[in-house]
Amino acid sequence: MIGYNDLYELLRKEKYSEPLQQLPKKFIEDFSEYINDKSSAIGNDNNLFADAATKSKKQLENAIAIFKELMSRRKKKILGLVFLATETGIMKRDYENMLSLEKEVFDKLVKAFEEGDKEFSKALNGKKEKENPNKMILFIQNVEQFIDHTGSALGPFKSGEMANISLDVASILVSGGKASFIDED
Repeated sequence: MIGYNDLYELLRKEKYSEPLQQLPKKFIEDFSEYINDKSSAIGNDNNLFADAATKSKKQLENAIAIFKELMSRRKKKILGLVFLATETGIMKRDYENMLSLEKEVFDKLVKAFEEGDKEFSKALNGKKEKENPNKMILFIQNVEQFIDHTGSALGPFKSGEMANISLDVASILVSGGKASFIDED
């Protein structure tokens, strides 16, 4: 189990070193056990030793504050690592020093940043998501050659054939019972 001095030492190391520090594998579970033990000890004290109870309560409050600061510093370092990973492609720096929960968050953040970079790239290159003006249809009946609204000749189409044609023309053919949409949502 982890103690108050151990927790303080972990914070000190995290605070004064640039890389993410190695924590015990079961750090979260150990800290939870420490908190539960301290809380139950304070709750069981029947005020016989008021000074000891006050000291224990203050130590518990300090331990929680230290834990929060430790986690906050680690989050800040992980965000820096996410930035480094997305900018340089180097993802393994300090990865082995992360807790399993931190690794999951790191991986999700890297993926989110990479998706954001792709969207920025698309926007900068003028490649906005354009809705496909065409629809895939399946002809139910034979259809002779015809001219669409742009003046292009389409067809002839036989029953059972598929075609990817403009939404306007496809809608007319479907409403006329000559075809059906294939990729209907």
